[in-house]
Amino acid sequence: MLVRWFLLTTALTASVTVVASGGALAQQPVRPLPRVGGCPLGYFASGSYCVPSKGGNTRGAIEKSGNSCPLGFYASGNYCLSSPSNEREAIQKTGNSCPLGWFSSGSYCVKNP
Repeated sequence: MLVRWFLLTTALTASVTVVASGGALAQQPVRPLPRVGGCPLGYFASGSYCVPSKGGNTRGAIEKSGNSCPLGFYASGNYCLSSPSNEREAIQKTGNSCPLGWFSSGSYCVKNP
């Protein structure tokens, strides 16, 4: 009986994990960024990096390339910050195209929903 309960619990946990991770959209990661001038809103300078503040409201950011930001992002100095309603991840475009599963947005590639 105990073995059957363990197997049932393990199967249910695995099912919930797969469903929860499969349906979620990726957001821009909140992580330290190379420092390029002043840090974006919600980040502070620490040596050669801009480090996310611990307030919990910090948005993911990407270094700004040119004069514009990708879809779902807004400019903050030399960076593009993810808008509060944005649930997509962006990377800087290398070459003329984006990887499979991403679309072009100016000088960036944005992950498809």
